[in-house]
Formats: sequence, C-alpha cells, structure tokens
Amino acid sequence: MLIGFTALISISAFNNSDWFYKLQFNPYQVYHRRQWYRLLTHGFLHASWTHLIINMLVLYFFGPQVERFLKMALAPELQHLYRIIYLLFYFAAIVTASLTSLVKHKNDPWYNAVGASGAISAIIFFFIFFQPWELLYIYGIIPIPGIIMGVLYLMYSHFMSKRETDNINHDAHLTGALFGFIFPLILNYKLIHYFISQLLSFSF
Repeated sequence: MLIGFTALISISAFNNSDWFYKLQFNPYQVYHRRQWYRLLTHGFLHASWTHLIINMLVLYFFGPQVERFLKMALAPELQHLYRIIYLLFYFAAIVTASLTSLVKHKNDPWYNAVGASGAISAIIFFFIFFQPWELLYIYGIIPIPGIIMGVLYLMYSHFMSKRETDNINHDAHLTGALFGFIFPLILNYKLIHYFISQLLSFSF
C-alpha cells in the first residue's frame, strides 16, 4: 500500500510543478507560515524516477521483515494492530527525519527537500536492530553485516551533513536512521536485551 500510494503521488507530481511546490519540504514555509503538513507530504514526492525506484525497492524488500519484527515486539494484546502501527511508524519516521533540517534551515526560504529517504533509513535501521549480523548488499553487490554498514552509514551521513556539498538531505538520513533504531525500544525497552543477545551471537 505504501509503495503504491507513494509511487502514485510522486508520478503525479512529476508533471505538476504547482503541486510539487505546495507539498515539498520547505523549512521556511513550515516554521514561519505554519505549513506543518509539509513535514509529512514531502515524503511522498521524489525528485526523479531513480530516486523513487531506489526508495521503493528498499521498502519492498525490508518492509515485510520490519512488519514481522514489529509484530514480535508488540504486547500480545496489540499484535493484531501491527500493520496500523507499522504505518504510524513510517509516517512518524518521515516527520522525525525532517526535524533536524527544520531547525537548521528554518530561516532559509530557498531550501527544499523531497523523498522518503529518511523513513527508508528508519526501516533499514529497525531491521538492523533485530538482525545486526544479517548481510546487507551495498549497490546490491558488496556484502556487509548490517551493524557494520549501519555504523559506516551514520558516520558518512554525519560527515556529509557537515560538508553540505551535494543536494542530498543527509540530516534526514541520519535522524531517520537513529529514529528507526530507537523505535523498538520505544515499544518495549526490554528489547535492548534482545539486541545485545543478537550482537553477541556473532561467530566466525
């Protein structure tokens, strides 16, 4: 559902510059004109077909796994709500991932951002919390354990955020990733024991 809805909105916005302008994340408009909806709507827009396809592919492969772990993390009386909570987690990740940029660029009327990458980072790091040694593939080719890739990803995102030399919102990637990793503990703080046990289960 998320993939279809996001693809529909993104493709529609490709050919509608006015719609794109009204829904994209502009911290100045959010902060000074109280257009808070932009914190969420920008996550359903994408700058290009490549941007859209990559994000949706990651969501397609990791989303079902996250749903499974989410159901496991919930109390028995809430497990039947896991799909609704998954959607709320995804929406909350879009908004949370944007907060750093909101604070950083709230007085810059020219700063804009689109894309679900912050939420996608949250999805991946939620997965890493439960499967830290599962091999992930960089560019679909290079295998690397999730926990190691996660640490490198955080370091890279922080470094690139400081440089600000490209048009990628690395702040959203970093904040979204941290939110995704912490979210299981918000659901149940005792899951830290599960994460530690999985971390210590590594064997050569």
